[in-house]
Amino acid sequence: MTADPIVTPLLHVDMDAFYASVALRERPDLVDQPVVVGGSGRGVVLAANYVARRYGVRSALPMTRVRRLCPHVVVIEPDYATFTTVSASVMETFREVTPLVEAISLDEAFLDVRGSTRRLGTPGEIAEQLRSTIHDEQGITCSVGVAASVSVAKLASRRAKPDGVIVVPPARVTSFLHPLDVGELYGVGEKTQALLHRFGLVTVGDVAHTPLRTLQRAVGVHLGRELHHLAWGTDRSELTPRAGPYEPERSMGADETFARDTDDREVIVRELLRLSARVAGRMRAADVAGRTITLKVRFADFTTITRSRTQPEATDVTVEIHRAVTRLYDALGLQRARLRLVGVRVEGLVPRTTVHRQLVLGEPDHGWSDADRAVDRATRRFGSSAVRPASLVGVRARNG
Repeated sequence: MTADPIVTPLLHVDMDAFYASVALRERPDLVDQPVVVGGSGRGVVLAANYVARRYGVRSALPMTRVRRLCPHVVVIEPDYATFTTVSASVMETFREVTPLVEAISLDEAFLDVRGSTRRLGTPGEIAEQLRSTIHDEQGITCSVGVAASVSVAKLASRRAKPDGVIVVPPARVTSFLHPLDVGELYGVGEKTQALLHRFGLVTVGDVAHTPLRTLQRAVGVHLGRELHHLAWGTDRSELTPRAGPYEPERSMGADETFARDTDDREVIVRELLRLSARVAGRMRAADVAGRTITLKVRFADFTTITRSRTQPEATDVTVEIHRAVTRLYDALGLQRARLRLVGVRVEGLVPRTTVHRQLVLGEPDHGWSDADRAVDRATRRFGSSAVRPASLVGVRARNG
């Protein structure tokens, strides 16, 4: 269902069973079995896949109870390094769509896409694009809610699970919200739910149609006002951009999944150039530079490796980043290895004003850095395809 991009600009993107989904990428033989991620023995469940949930298994349950509910459950130890890496890549995918990203956990974030609709389509179309990109690049699924306020977008993504999109335009907010139990409202916990039930307020509609002053006398001034706005979907509609709590040192990167697995060096190096240009352009727009340049490659079986090179000086120059990742690729000796995905990342970002570049004897006054900035000016005025490296002319950029 489409909606006016002006009135439904907020997306809530939530990974589906994130920890379990990431763990199962390496164990496709377990996809149809009940699986939990967590500590063994007296530990608790960090996440359960959807098969395990059919047995009543949920996160935070003690493992002893899980064994009683589902004796044949498979337990996988958590790999926090991989979870963090995947999360960082997902957050970068969000920021390629919009800089207005409010990460609220490792596996979910709100996005304000009102500034991206002219380039990428309606919020519903952007949601579908995000789902496709995350699935292709990370091998996991996500669900997206699209609405005009934070709480409605959050509830919509919950209703879209797993692997779906729900758009709730303003005209449908009351019909979407009011039949729900008050316990489903964003931020309402068990204690508040029980309190409202004691006053006979069982559904969101009950809360919505209770006079505000009556509601405030029952539950308090602040909570009453908050519940009133939640019940009508008129809560917060502005985001506070922030990084996720588990994201590593600030960096910028981009990945691309090939339409078909390839071992063609020319194709791979050309894609690395396009990604280098995308990352460098974003760095220049943010007025930052970085020294550590990282190459990521993913094989057909989802095995992923990274290699990094730290430069003598921080850079935001496309040619220098591309040269570094190409050398890293050639050093791997993957001439016969078919790749599913490649990625480029620059880490250890610092303000560009703190970088003092040492001129090399004989170096021209105007070099690649000036050329990059001329390209930036042209693309800002005429669009992203106005100027590009000669080797990319005629090559369609999937996300460019």
